[in-house]
Amino acid sequence: MGIFKDNGVVYKAADDIDLGPDSDEFYLRANVKAPRMAGLLVKVFAWLLESPILGGMLLYFLKKNNLIHKLVSFAELQEEPLFVPLHPHQGDEEKETIYIHPNAPPQEKIEEAAKCLGSFENEQEPRIPQPSFHRWTLLDYATSYKSGETTPTKVAERFIACAKESSDMSFFINYCIDDILSQAAESTLRHQRGEAISVLDGVPVAVKDEIDCMPYPTTGGTKWMQKVRECRNDAYCVKCLRSCGAIIVGKTNMHELGAGISGINPHYGAARNPYNRSKITGGSSSGSAAVVAAGLCPLALGVDGGGSVRLPAALCGVVGFKPTFSRVPHQGVLPINYTIGMVGILAATVEDALIAYAAIAGADESATIAVPRVGLPLLKSANYMSDHIKIARYGKWFDDCTDDIKACCSNAVAKLSDKYGWKTNFDGVGCVKTVEVTIPEIEVMRLSHYTTIGSECSNSIKSYLQNVNKEEIGWDVRVGLAVYDSFDSNEYLNAQKMRRRQLQFHEKIFSVADVIVTPTVGVTAYTIKDDAMNTGELDYINGAALVRYQIAGNFLGLPAVTVPVGYDSNGLPIGLQFIGKPWSESLLIYIASAMQALCISGCKKPEVFYDMLAKE
Repeated sequence: MGIFKDNGVVYKAADDIDLGPDSDEFYLRANVKAPRMAGLLVKVFAWLLESPILGGMLLYFLKKNNLIHKLVSFAELQEEPLFVPLHPHQGDEEKETIYIHPNAPPQEKIEEAAKCLGSFENEQEPRIPQPSFHRWTLLDYATSYKSGETTPTKVAERFIACAKESSDMSFFINYCIDDILSQAAESTLRHQRGEAISVLDGVPVAVKDEIDCMPYPTTGGTKWMQKVRECRNDAYCVKCLRSCGAIIVGKTNMHELGAGISGINPHYGAARNPYNRSKITGGSSSGSAAVVAAGLCPLALGVDGGGSVRLPAALCGVVGFKPTFSRVPHQGVLPINYTIGMVGILAATVEDALIAYAAIAGADESATIAVPRVGLPLLKSANYMSDHIKIARYGKWFDDCTDDIKACCSNAVAKLSDKYGWKTNFDGVGCVKTVEVTIPEIEVMRLSHYTTIGSECSNSIKSYLQNVNKEEIGWDVRVGLAVYDSFDSNEYLNAQKMRRRQLQFHEKIFSVADVIVTPTVGVTAYTIKDDAMNTGELDYINGAALVRYQIAGNFLGLPAVTVPVGYDSNGLPIGLQFIGKPWSESLLIYIASAMQALCISGCKKPEVFYDMLAKE
């Protein structure tokens, strides 16, 4: 295709770009030129892309028309490539934060995390439901078990009944009744003896089917992965939770191979949103978000490669937390990509996310840098309420969403600022003057991320696919794999140059602000259409809107958290996202907790909800 080479953008050096409020940098909206496809249309498109001659030509024009050639493939960048987003720790530590060694036993880390919330050990009274709807938390479970109000076995039995009842929602790919009851019986005995391991003992926890977890195969949402890759042990994160007494209740549904963000899986069904069963959950950690939203579990694990934890969390009205790259060891997670994905947490509340984070945070043995101690914020400390927290906001980017989302998220940020005196900030000289910051080339970052995750996915599964019948792969994923396989080494290298460039932009912004605030997604959950059920669907326009605010967390390895802050005019959840500096999890959790406190009174009960602690 050399004769068709396009002219690429010649980028100025990152140091020469103005990031201030009056920057003349142009905000480029997503320029997606691809119609929605499903059913017969997506089959034909997949056949064409897979054909030796027509496929190459189609792929060329797809990339050209969607600006990948201009902005990435043939671009000229001065920066050196950055292949892995590892971040040396600068030695800074937050005030009012407990720090603990990353290799400390998970039970010890959870005990310290519980101290941050106030100890439930002194709570002698039974739990009292709050006036408004709220989901039961980890401490609610622990208190109920301690008081004898219920037992892990009773909860497990209720979970099994509700999982069967909700089978048409396609939350799970696999669960084993005997294994769940066996774990619950052991936990019940520990509680009866007064020997509960931790606040997680007896709590049902679900795991995305991208993470190894015995006794289940790991399918990655496919019909073939378990045939070519054997699951032999628990992943690191699962081992941590299991060692704390958590009941692992099964493997949740996901978008096949994580190669999409709708959660529509032609093999295991479309995971349905508990707030409206006709809507998507988002993905790819679709089932994990849905089971938390529906009350089946207060906690679930996901993997976040392109917002795959935060995106479905926002659409389903729960908390989604993605730590810094390499904060959670990746052992036992499907090797779908190398430098993009991270284990993340979906939880009923920010406090539950903190406890889970404490359990699974560690030191990745494969990391080539020293991993800092795990910081756990003292959420009950009034001293943490500081007027020195600065929140950066890029207005043009923030407002690139539906009117409902923009209004809801703007109102949430205003509430936060009014309550605590925090400031939305960009400051070039040390004093707060404006509410604006400019983050250049956000759409270029999205395309560079797509090039990177596509290239890495193609490379990682190529050996598996040699032994797989193509007919076993979903049609939408076959289209995705054809595109992924088209990226060459020059495109991958240019994407890594853009990674370093974007990191330089973000480092400059973080030198004057503590966090960046955005909506979590650009649109709320859209309708699942019948024609997608057997083939999956391609909807790149909605897809670009859903990942609009997600990419920095993955591409740059930054920690990020989404908190539910309201609903659109149709009653669908809206999330607000905070993106932090590397290793700033404690500050992010604190800010998210403060935001949650201001919005939780408006939490609405989903259309599909199960009360696991209901009295008989």
